[in-house]
Amino acid sequence: MSPILKVLAVLAAVALLVYLGSAILAWRYQDRMAFPAPRSALPQPESLGIPSAQRISIVTSDGVALQGWYLAPDPPPPAGALAPGLIWFYGNMETIEGIAPILAQFRPRGTGMVVLDYRGYGASAGVPTEEGVYRDADGAWEYLAGRPEIDSTRIAVYGRSVGSAVALYLATEKPIRAVILDSPFTSGREMAERHYSFFPSSLVRLSLDNLSRAEQVTVPTLIFHGSDDRITPIEMGRAVARAVRADTMIEIPGAGHNDTYAVGGTMYLQWFHEFLDTNLK
Repeated sequence: MSPILKVLAVLAAVALLVYLGSAILAWRYQDRMAFPAPRSALPQPESLGIPSAQRISIVTSDGVALQGWYLAPDPPPPAGALAPGLIWFYGNMETIEGIAPILAQFRPRGTGMVVLDYRGYGASAGVPTEEGVYRDADGAWEYLAGRPEIDSTRIAVYGRSVGSAVALYLATEKPIRAVILDSPFTSGREMAERHYSFFPSSLVRLSLDNLSRAEQVTVPTLIFHGSDDRITPIEMGRAVARAVRADTMIEIPGAGHNDTYAVGGTMYLQWFHEFLDTNLK
């Protein structure tokens, strides 16, 4: 074998070893890739000027302590009446501390709202996994539905990005009244094929199957998606909208994956609040 061929053979062998090592790491750590779990402190809502709100702590069915906020209905319901509720599931690089201004801005009038840092996120304990964040969702619903001022038959869910999978899970497991999704994807496998196409799809252990769950949802659904989303392309949002038979899909011109709130502006807020007002009566 010529020296050049020997060098090429060695380089090919090294490249193969690097590829196989990367594939093993991708298989082993794909939960961490899907749920990067940024850490942050959990602020007191009153320190941010958010009235009728408090820090809460819950323990999930598998024993993980989660930290979050409960924003009580403001104004509170009349004597003898119950208020509707909303559970907020954020995206995979977010925490309550990071989205606190959004929560204050989007808080529906007269509606109790819960947002928890997923396990491993923010100030919550634990390590995030797909099944784990579903247990977190169950805990959020049980907390909100158990509040004496909340009507458990009038609870909606909001899920952004990876939170769309958590919201759709809960919508197929609990008596959810309405669903709002922002930048939803079709499934974990299709996301992996899009962003890690150099690895075989057989490596993907995560399901995060939004399409299958969307087909099971029978309640009113509103979807937002940016036209220029390079992470979760708008075609995925359209596919989820078809599967869930969404009442409305709002395509936000010029918005990417992380700026739908800013680009959508007052239009986004108006659709959000009107949809909840209509479906949580």
